[in-house]
Amino acid sequence: MECKAINFQQEYKKEMRAVQDSMDVLHGKWKIAILSSICYYSKRRFSDILNDIDGISNRMLSKELKELEFNKLIERKVLNTQPVTVEYTLTEHGNTLKIIIENLHQWGVEHRKKIVEG
Repeated sequence: MECKAINFQQEYKKEMRAVQDSMDVLHGKWKIAILSSICYYSKRRFSDILNDIDGISNRMLSKELKELEFNKLIERKVLNTQPVTVEYTLTEHGNTLKIIIENLHQWGVEHRKKIVEG
């Protein structure tokens, strides 16, 4: 009996480690909103994302975009225009988050209804 409990506990810890890894990459107030903006429009410029997200500062958006790029969720593309234009898109790996973002959206809609209806 105790051996099964230990195996279950080890499996649970592995699963929680994966959840924690996900949370470490997506933590913070802004990352999901940034990914949602890029996901919805497929490509966004810095100023577009800044306008999409109420309350985020230039500095914070820049920091969060760098972290998302570091984690290979978005790609930064500098276009040869005057003035220089930078576009952000989801990477192939970042596209795997689309279903999660859609599910969060749907959950948020249902949750709001539940709270408003009482």
